[in-house]
Amino acid sequence: MTILVVSGTGTEIGKTIVTAAVAVASGGRVAVLKPAQTGVAPGENGDAAEVVRLAGGEVTAVELARYPEPLAPATAARRCGLAPVRPYEIADAARKLATEHDLVLIEGAGGLLVRYDDDGATLADAARLLEAPVLLVAAAGLGTLNSTALTAEALRARGLTCPGVVIGSMPSDPDLATRCNVEDLPVAAGAPLVGVLPAGAGSLRPADFRTQAPTWLAPELGGVRGAD
Repeated sequence: MTILVVSGTGTEIGKTIVTAAVAVASGGRVAVLKPAQTGVAPGENGDAAEVVRLAGGEVTAVELARYPEPLAPATAARRCGLAPVRPYEIADAARKLATEHDLVLIEGAGGLLVRYDDDGATLADAARLLEAPVLLVAAAGLGTLNSTALTAEALRARGLTCPGVVIGSMPSDPDLATRCNVEDLPVAAGAPLVGVLPAGAGSLRPADFRTQAPTWLAPELGGVRGAD
């Protein structure tokens, strides 16, 4: 997979940390593309910079747009008077990065169908232009099955493939629903479980993160989780 889109069932579920883990496990030359960074002031580190911090300075980080308010990209762009990011711009940037890297990871904002412009364009539209698979990051606890099934249904309706679902933050002492979801999430997603990241993974020292990241991910993502 030269280009892989990392999307989620919602916001604050671990997309950035999953992106960093995939960057580590994949090896080779990796670029992370953040089409629209919201809620970050000029000069502050955004999600792409966090991936570089955790995965290593050899990862290339690219932002296409930055909006100061923590809102959906279309709303954030409109409110600050800046141009929105269009799907073709995301696709063009990803293709350019793919000529110089072994893997390009495109990290979305919020869920799959969050609007990037006032015409209703979403990350799914960019994935369709690229014919790129979409890795789905899901929450661990109660309520995740419905949001995961809805997102997977939206992917299939658009002809997009999903290589798997990753639990973005697994608590150290999971409750009953969370334990059951480990088995039920692949059914809801219609795709295999290809990763489980522990809660607090992003707080690890970068060196420890890089050592442990492959153990959280299945071989499909370059990891060793579940490998014989």
